[in-house]
Amino acid sequence: MNSSQVINIYEDILATTHKMLVAAQNSDWDKLVKLEQECKRLTNELKINAQEPVLNHEQQQQKLKIIHQVLDDDAQIRSITEPWMEKLQDILCTSERKRNLQQAYENGHIFY
Repeated sequence: MNSSQVINIYEDILATTHKMLVAAQNSDWDKLVKLEQECKRLTNELKINAQEPVLNHEQQQQKLKIIHQVLDDDAQIRSITEPWMEKLQDILCTSERKRNLQQAYENGHIFY
């Protein structure tokens, strides 16, 4: 993999995280999950090629700028998804407690 290909992958990751942010803003969770998988695939491409080619100064600056933008997108996505995930976890816990109570109640009727 040459330096241009590395930069192209970073740009693809950035484009994907922008799409993820839009999906999160639109509460399109299925699309967000699909895009997250695509982002993971792209980052794995970088990991596979652990020996990254030497980037010139301009490419290093471009890579740094892209990484900052990706981190910014990630922070915005987390600010949207984390409260939603906490709410979902509360719903699941409440459902589990109701089921446990219902099972305990039903089991109690068996003994009468």
